[in-house]
Amino acid sequence: MEITEVKVFPAKDGGRLKAYATIVFDNCFIIRDLKIIEGNKGLFVSMPSRKRKDGTFRDIVHPLNSEMRRLIEDGVVNEYNKVAELEENHPTGEVENYE
Repeated sequence: MEITEVKVFPAKDGGRLKAYATIVFDNCFIIRDLKIIEGNKGLFVSMPSRKRKDGTFRDIVHPLNSEMRRLIEDGVVNEYNKVAELEENHPTGEVENYE
C-alpha cells in the first residue's frame, strides 16, 4: 500500500491541534479528518474517531501494525512541516500553491 496524496489544513486556534489532514492510498482509498497534534514528545497523528455514548472516543480507522502507523505518521507530518514552512515564509496567505 502506497500513500499517493497527503493534504494538510492548518488549524487556526494555535493550541495543541496543529492541523487536520487527508491521506489517499493507491489513488483509490481516502481517509479524512486525521489530526496533527503537538504532544510532549513532538508531533503525532491522531486517527479519525467518534465519541461513544459513554463519553469515550473510538478510532473509526486505524493501522493494524507499527510499520503502517509509521508510514502514515511520516507522510502526514512531513507534509505538515512543508505547509508550516510555506506559511511561515508567507504569513499573509500569499502562497498560491503548496505543491
